[in-house]
Formats: sequence, C-alpha cells, structure tokens
Amino acid sequence: MGCQLRQDPPRPGCPHLRLVHLIVLLVGLFRISSGDFQVSKSVKEKVSLPCGYNFSIEELEILRIYWQKDNEMVLSFISGEREVWPKYKNRTLLDITDNFRLMILPLFLSDRGLYTCVVQKKEKGSYVLKHLTSVALFVRADFLVPNIIQLEEPSADIKRIMCLTSGGFPKPRLTWLEDGKELSGINTTISQDPETELYTVSSKLDFNMTHNHSIVCHIAYGDSQVSKNFTWEKPPEAPPDRNHFVTIIIISTLVVLSAIFIAHRCFTRRKKASRRGNNGIYLGPAEASTGQNV
Repeated sequence: MGCQLRQDPPRPGCPHLRLVHLIVLLVGLFRISSGDFQVSKSVKEKVSLPCGYNFSIEELEILRIYWQKDNEMVLSFISGEREVWPKYKNRTLLDITDNFRLMILPLFLSDRGLYTCVVQKKEKGSYVLKHLTSVALFVRADFLVPNIIQLEEPSADIKRIMCLTSGGFPKPRLTWLEDGKELSGINTTISQDPETELYTVSSKLDFNMTHNHSIVCHIAYGDSQVSKNFTWEKPPEAPPDRNHFVTIIIISTLVVLSAIFIAHRCFTRRKKASRRGNNGIYLGPAEASTGQNV
C-alpha cells in the first residue's frame, strides 16, 4: 500500500513523506526569513550554525526541526527523535540546549553552501511554519606558506625568482610587493585539482641586481591570506687581488731600476767618450815645437 500524506509525525515506513516535507520547506525558504548569517571556516575545523529558535521544554513533542543544505537534508528532529542523513553521520550534532544549533566536525570542502533551519509547530492538529533561518557557510583550505626559489639568471644584471604554494581553497590571487607597491610578475599560473578541488598557484619575478631588494609574495584567498618575504642584497665589490698588486709593484720597480740602470750606463759612456775626446787634442807639427825651443 502507498503512503498517505498526513500532518502527524512521519513514520519510519514512509520515507517518501520526508521528501514531500522537504519540497514544502524549500518553497517556504523563499517566502519567510527570520535572519541571515555568514560563517567562514577551514577544512577539518568545527562549525556551529545558529538556528535561533526560542522554545520551552514542553514544546519539544510538538516541534519539527529540519536542517537542510541547499537541496539536501542534513538532520531532522521530530517528536523528540533525531535522524542524521548518511553524508553527515558521525560528524553532525544538534545542540537542543542552544536553540537547535547545528554542529559539524570535521568540515569538508563539499560542506560549503546555504544551510537552512526550519521549525514547524503543531497547532490545532496541523504543523505550521514558525521559524526559518538561513546560514551561508564558506569553507576554505589554508595554503601552505609559499616557497620562494631562485632560478637561473636570464642576464648578467637580472635575477629571477619563483613563488609557489598549494593545497588551498578558494581560488587564490598572487601578487608581488615591494615597499607597498605591486610588481609585475611573469608566468603566473593557477590550477585546480578536479578531485580535491584544491588550488596550486605559482609566479615568477625578475628584478635588477644593481641594488638591494625586499620583496613579498602575497596570496589572498577568500578572507584569508598568506605571504613570504624574500631579501636580496647586492654583493660587495670584490677587493683587489693582493698578489696582482704585488706583481704590479715589482714590475714597476724593475722598470724604474732598469731605466735608472740604462740612464746610468748612457751617462757613463758619454763621460768616457768625452774624456777620450779631450786627450786627443791636436797640438801642431813636432818640428815647429822643436824650432821654437832652440
């Protein structure tokens, strides 16, 4: 026999009745709203989503509480009995003492979405909608601290580095910064793993090596961020080669001594030549000299 739609609490033997309730509740989502919230958490963390319905203990037997995400059920609390759907078993709790707050631990990326708390109350034999709250859950995965690698230099005065990180969500934005100003990176790539939905991002940067640099690789994702600093100092000027300096001094000294020696020899030769010239002065014929003496 088929199940008949009744206003009483659904029986275990009529699973299709819950689907009917879900459709009714989804329609009501667009018609009544008692509050909207936004919550942001990381994967593997615990999240607590508020329902915010105030009630008395005596009302529990005439209340129906539904927690649903987008178009799927998460948890129900009907006439004091709690039921958790398979995807959320062993990690989902309903805190009745805190106005039907929903808690999920640990979080998966697939848990992100719009959650709705629906409260129905039995009045005059039928259940009427008393409360509706929507909570937008944003789930992120934190990126690892970026790794900055020095690559091969494209030219004599240009240095190239690369910033790389992975394992994050949502989609990141990578920027290079120096003194608060954005630099132009090259070959910036963002890829996403189709199974885990996690992102990997990398970018390269060229800078001039003629002066010092303090550069930041900054990654923003959702309302979170992570960064890594890179400092590069211009190498000091190489001191002169001492051996080379000594060699220059020795060669210079030898050149000077050689010049002095050559100059000295030239002067000595000239002096000797001058003396030989003076000793060979012509004094006239010998006979003239003798005749004058007689």
